[in-house]
Amino acid sequence: MMATIAANIVDTLVASGIKRVYGIPGDSVNGFTEALRADGSIDWVLVRHEEAAALAASAEAGLTGQLAVCAASAGPGNLHLINGLFDAQRSRVPVLALATHLPSAEIGSSYFQETHPEELFRECSVYCELVSSAAQMPRILEIAMRTAIEKRGVAVVVIPGDILQQKAEAPRTVSIRPTHSTVLPDADGLAEAVRLLDAAPSVTILAGAGVAGAHAEVVALARALGAPIVHALRGKEHIEYDNPFDVGMTGLLGFSSGYRAMESCDALLMLGTDFPYQQFYPEKAVKIQVDVRGEQLGRRTTLDLGLVGTVRETARALESLVTHKTNRDHLESSLKHYRKARKGLDDLATNDSNRAPIHPQYLARLVDETASDDAVFIPDVGSPVVWACRYLTMNGRRRLIGSFTHGTMANSVSQSIGAQASHPGRQVIALAGDGGLTMLLGELVSLAQNRLPVKIVVFNNSSLNFVELEMKAAGLVNYGTGLVNPNFADVADAMGIHGQRVERPNDLAAALSAAFEHDGPALIDVVTARQELSLPPSITAEQAKGFTLYAIRTVLSGRGEELIDLANTNVVRRIRG
Repeated sequence: MMATIAANIVDTLVASGIKRVYGIPGDSVNGFTEALRADGSIDWVLVRHEEAAALAASAEAGLTGQLAVCAASAGPGNLHLINGLFDAQRSRVPVLALATHLPSAEIGSSYFQETHPEELFRECSVYCELVSSAAQMPRILEIAMRTAIEKRGVAVVVIPGDILQQKAEAPRTVSIRPTHSTVLPDADGLAEAVRLLDAAPSVTILAGAGVAGAHAEVVALARALGAPIVHALRGKEHIEYDNPFDVGMTGLLGFSSGYRAMESCDALLMLGTDFPYQQFYPEKAVKIQVDVRGEQLGRRTTLDLGLVGTVRETARALESLVTHKTNRDHLESSLKHYRKARKGLDDLATNDSNRAPIHPQYLARLVDETASDDAVFIPDVGSPVVWACRYLTMNGRRRLIGSFTHGTMANSVSQSIGAQASHPGRQVIALAGDGGLTMLLGELVSLAQNRLPVKIVVFNNSSLNFVELEMKAAGLVNYGTGLVNPNFADVADAMGIHGQRVERPNDLAAALSAAFEHDGPALIDVVTARQELSLPPSITAEQAKGFTLYAIRTVLSGRGEELIDLANTNVVRRIRG
């Protein structure tokens, strides 16, 4: 049988360890799906929207560290990939997208469904090329795969459907696997870092996603420096657990102890973080940043020293060179503040005398207590991320992934497809917002059809809840944010998914246990408080002014009952606690 370009692509994917491809068949991609069918080594994971295919691939790559693959047909098909590919690119995970294209002779003629994907995908990729002749393959594919792996980003191969089915004149099969490197700053850079750290009476460490695999080294360095460790969101899963120096998270989703530990230090040591919010960096502290990507240095705040290096090796070197600090005042003060802040958060995560609606803090706490020791948690962007950050406990085996840099709605269920497909024996829990769930509601069908036993916990507050908080902070009356939702448990049941609705706190624990133990996909529709406030760790004068304006404007607009609900949800319960 003649070896086609499509068949040669499949051969290379198989040799490179690819186990599945996410997508929707049709038209220009059919030559590729036929090659997959004929080979039989790679699963075709059918989704209902191409955006979900790209998000699923992003999740698989994020969990495994290996290349993941998605594919889509010409025009609208591959255009739908773009949001999920932006997520993968900004999360720095390796994804290959096969964006099939029009018949090659029709390109440039305003043909049916014509777009220019090689231009559209340029911004969300580390490599994007149009295959204009069969002679370019398989070299273009190999370059794309290697670039995605080594640069940890998205590679897009745009290939017309007719070229996919042409004969491969010089087929070759190459196994493309990741390489592993370590980087250590030079001696002069390390010496300057040691000088700055030794001279600072108090040091705080800010840890990001780059501390993955460096837990022991970062904790040892913190011990030597007497430094509290603050984590950014993507650093939580890698550094929070088994860490006597942890003082929580900072940023818009964090809480006060992380903010204070950074604000009050004399030197801030930033390890593998691209924490974006400039207003949370201390103004007067000496700042040292370590990142394996030199272009990241000084991007978010002015630096006294930038070092290019992998965190594990750099932290180990610094720990052996710095003078071990004996003064622990800053550390002890930060830990004391953390204990107080942590208790305040835990006091909010209660049953509240079986009052409805259920507080989302309590829901998040019960999810944490009920989940398995190696669960994968995937929160939707918005308020589910807040509660995940504050109430999910990491232990070195659990994972916490999401659209934490790109920040797209509807990521949770879509990413759970890739997480569960690539980890069939592992518990995957999607913490879905009602807005995110309904945006790509069809992916519930994908879970059922592919028999993926994802557990979906819906934070159903009948609103775009985080948007409402943004409006309140800006002094705006909430507008256009209310959601009229169905009973999501009934929707799940209709799709062949175990569904249960919970409206009272007393019923929640049993419902979660039943869902998590169910042999198959399950959805728990939990009616949660709409007016719960998730305040940032530092309230600015402008934000305080904004809440005041919100109250005045709400009363004047004739919606004063919102303020009563807000008080009942937050103030009364805090006084009682």
